[in-house]
Amino acid sequence: MSGMDQVKDITTIRLPGRVDSVTALEVQKSMLDALNPGARLVVDGSAVTYMSAAGVRALATALRSAEDRQAHVVFCSFSGAAEDCLLVSGFWQLLDIADSPEEAAARLNAKTGRIPAERLHRRGTTG
Repeated sequence: MSGMDQVKDITTIRLPGRVDSVTALEVQKSMLDALNPGARLVVDGSAVTYMSAAGVRALATALRSAEDRQAHVVFCSFSGAAEDCLLVSGFWQLLDIADSPEEAAARLNAKTGRIPAERLHRRGTTG
C-alpha cells in the first residue's frame, strides 16, 4: 500500500502503482479496514499505472462493503491505463470519481457523493 492519511473524519487511501493479483488483496484489506459504519473514504488512484481485473474486483468489493456499512467512498485521480481499465470494464459508471483528492473530500463534506453499489449484483442473486 502506498499510504493512508486521516484528516478530521475523512480517511484517504493512496493506492500503489500497480493494483494487480499481487497487490489487490492488500489494497482491498486496507479499504475494508477503513470502512467503519458511516465512514467517509477517499481512494486516491493518482499513483496507479496498471490495474488488472483483480484490482477492479478489489474496488468493487470495497464499494459493496461501503454500502453495507452506510459508508461513503469517493475515488479520485485515476488516469492512463488505470482509467482505461475502469472505463472498459464499465466500473467507471458505478464509481463516484472526482478529479482530485480535494474535490473528493469536498463531495464527502457536502454529502453529495453517491453510493452506487446497489447496482453491483451480488453473487447468487438475480435481477
